[in-house]
Amino acid sequence: MMNKWTVALAATGVVGLASAVLAEESHPVNTLLPATTLSGYVDTSAIWNFGTGAAQANRFINTGANRQDGFNLNVVKLQLEKPLDEGTWSAGYKAELWAGPDAAGLPGSTGVGSNLAIKQAYVALRAPVGNGIDIKIGQFDPIIGYEVADSYANPNFSRSFGFAYEPLGHTGVLATYQFTEVFGLAAGVANTYAGAINAKVATESRKTFMSGITVKAPESWGFLAGSSLYAGVIDGGNDVVKDTINLYSGASIATPIKALSLGVAYDYVANLTANGSYANAYAVYASYQITEKLKGNLRGEYANNSGGVLYGANDEKITGLTATIDYSLWANVVTRAEFRWDHVAGGSVAAPFNGQKNDLSVAVNVIYKF
Repeated sequence: MMNKWTVALAATGVVGLASAVLAEESHPVNTLLPATTLSGYVDTSAIWNFGTGAAQANRFINTGANRQDGFNLNVVKLQLEKPLDEGTWSAGYKAELWAGPDAAGLPGSTGVGSNLAIKQAYVALRAPVGNGIDIKIGQFDPIIGYEVADSYANPNFSRSFGFAYEPLGHTGVLATYQFTEVFGLAAGVANTYAGAINAKVATESRKTFMSGITVKAPESWGFLAGSSLYAGVIDGGNDVVKDTINLYSGASIATPIKALSLGVAYDYVANLTANGSYANAYAVYASYQITEKLKGNLRGEYANNSGGVLYGANDEKITGLTATIDYSLWANVVTRAEFRWDHVAGGSVAAPFNGQKNDLSVAVNVIYKF
């Protein structure tokens, strides 16, 4: 059974609902801990980039320059988990391992360019205070973002501009509390990221602090029931010089048309590449369930930045349009095709994509979930 906080975050895009469903579909492992489940996936893709060269705006490693114009094994994920139950002193754990080229993009990577990473590994505890405080201790996913690292849990295969500069994980302690079915709160403290799990910056006292709130529309709101708003802040830094600050807000919006759902997201980061650097990213999402097996997803984006947050060492204004068709043909398999168009609308370099103002690509993504 998914806890209320997971459901609330899934509604805002902070946690992919498909990710929560995957946990529901996982299978018992015959060990000394019979409540432990095993799940995971194999993620593959093929990408063809129009034009010459393979220069890309920063999104995520799965659509980087070395993935263009060819076939790709992105990642294999294995997850072991004993989720919290409804007991007052419930305890559990989660361990997620990534193997494959995408693993190099995570803070839990075992080394520079490594094809192995610990995505999450934490002890989960519930303290019977009020409605129950859920606590994670160890390596855990970030609390902000409309999209997540697990590709299949997002509406599109490629990631958003905003995802490019959100943190991808923390080593620390995170507590969540659901005051009511409408309102929830998360707060945590973690090591300031210094290149690897457990690595600390030179300043002994430097830590990363985070908090977030989620608000879910009640049933009395008619067709808007289930709509959610989420806001979060992460105040940390990459080293002893820069104090990186991330601000995020996002919403999922139900509509009178049952098959249609909408989403919006805003990301801001300060002092990422250097003190004084910044980036803003805005995204709008629309998903339409065309038939029982066929779904269409559309994402429109605009971002501006300084200090090369989005592209190289340049200060660019970039728009993006991504259209994805998801067709469920085989059981447990995600099969989708995607068209993506990035356009430089202004900045210090007029044509950064290998002498072009536009970067266009088509991709096919096939994932088997188990």
